[in-house]
Amino acid sequence: MSGQNFVDYVKISCRTGNGGSGSAHFRREMFAPQGGPDGGDGGRGGHILLRGNAQMWTLLHLKYKRHIRADHGDSGGKSRSSGAQGADVILDVPLGTVAKDVETGETLFEITEDGQVEILLEGGRGGLGNHNFKSSTNQAPKYAQPGEPGKEEWKLLELKVLADVGLVGFPNAGKSTLLSVVTAAKPKIGNYEFTTLVPNLGIVNYRNGRSFVMADIPGIIENASQGKGLGTRFLRHIERNSVLLFLIPADTEDINKAYQILLNELENYNPELLDKPRLLAISKSDMLDAEMEELISETIQIDIPYLFFSSVAQKGIVELKDALWEMMQSK
Repeated sequence: MSGQNFVDYVKISCRTGNGGSGSAHFRREMFAPQGGPDGGDGGRGGHILLRGNAQMWTLLHLKYKRHIRADHGDSGGKSRSSGAQGADVILDVPLGTVAKDVETGETLFEITEDGQVEILLEGGRGGLGNHNFKSSTNQAPKYAQPGEPGKEEWKLLELKVLADVGLVGFPNAGKSTLLSVVTAAKPKIGNYEFTTLVPNLGIVNYRNGRSFVMADIPGIIENASQGKGLGTRFLRHIERNSVLLFLIPADTEDINKAYQILLNELENYNPELLDKPRLLAISKSDMLDAEMEELISETIQIDIPYLFFSSVAQKGIVELKDALWEMMQSK
């Protein structure tokens, strides 16, 4: 997945259509020269809608189309004929798209199913024609309602990547290297922090033609849940992963402490993330012999399964896939 083609955050200006005015028409025909009010209602202004599309994986198409405008409704006519509704604007978005109000930060809804349609911003209601106001004391109302004006607001769309396995770790923990080894993905790899600036997805081939999707999430640093570093811009992607794979390098000074920092950041961002199945994989273990692995194992004090592996030496890769597959099936 190219970083230039992957867009997971867009702010768009939305303006919906005005509602059409109601008509104040009176029926005037040869056989009914003094006919009553028959003005029709105005049509509703066009909505702006979001529709889930399972074939899409980025918000790139909205990056350069940031001003969305819907059509106005038509005015009502005679013979109680209603004006036509303004044409809605339907924006297709990937599954996992969250819509928010820019001013309040309120989450409006999340698109999770293919074909799901939600109203992002409503069009103005059409005005009522004068026939609606006829009464026993007012047989010939000469007024009708104007249509409601449309709304103009900024909306924020955020995408949460969907994957079976999400890689969780500090920058330069070996996540991108692992993804490049077990999938056909070609993430950028470098020996410095924040090599990965956008999520990378890859399909992991498993036994008997089976497969699962793995996501390399940009590295977490302490206080990321408060916005430090790349902050919550990437933590949200972890919310849609089925299994969380924690990667900590074998040469880390204190593996227990490192794991706890990562866990705390997830809990501070969203406590429900701790309900997901977790596996600790100790990366870069090609530098360890059996004795060193045993010594490190004796120091590990965490409540989840763990294993050692090396992407470079292809050590423990099969065992890692087996463990992930078993966790996905038992979820």
